[in-house]
Amino acid sequence: MSNFKNDKAGDQLIEKVVFINRTAKVVKGGRRFSFSAICVVGDGQGKVGQGLGKANQVPEAIRKGIESASKDMRKVSITATSIPHAIDGKFGAGKVMLKPASAGTGVIAGGAVRAVLEAAGVNNILTKCLGSHNPHNLVKATIDGLRRLKSAEQIAARRDKTVEEITS
Repeated sequence: MSNFKNDKAGDQLIEKVVFINRTAKVVKGGRRFSFSAICVVGDGQGKVGQGLGKANQVPEAIRKGIESASKDMRKVSITATSIPHAIDGKFGAGKVMLKPASAGTGVIAGGAVRAVLEAAGVNNILTKCLGSHNPHNLVKATIDGLRRLKSAEQIAARRDKTVEEITS
């Protein structure tokens, strides 16, 4: 389930529900079910966030997850076609390898990782999930990797050099 929603700034936000989990609590009268929803929100131009919403009904859990993800949105470094360099994102037992790809490759990624990358606005990338395939850990590992990316300009500024000196 993904859709676009207006933000206060007037730009379109991409909202994606990655996974909905049903949990049961056994009570005297039977089972009481509740739901948790992992959601990803991005603007498609380098801002992305993730959130977890829990409630007794699915729509309410999704609403809470999207609200939480909107508050978590932060800028990540992406180039016009892909990401600046290869990186591994880690969270818990989940590890995601992110590799830049040339134009025309597309997003080569599984469900949870694909949702994060599409919300962030990455168009060409190669990924591989290593370790846990738990959607919670994969979403957080992907966002960890994206947030640790540095552009050539950021690296040049940090080293007090020009971009040409670093790239040559």
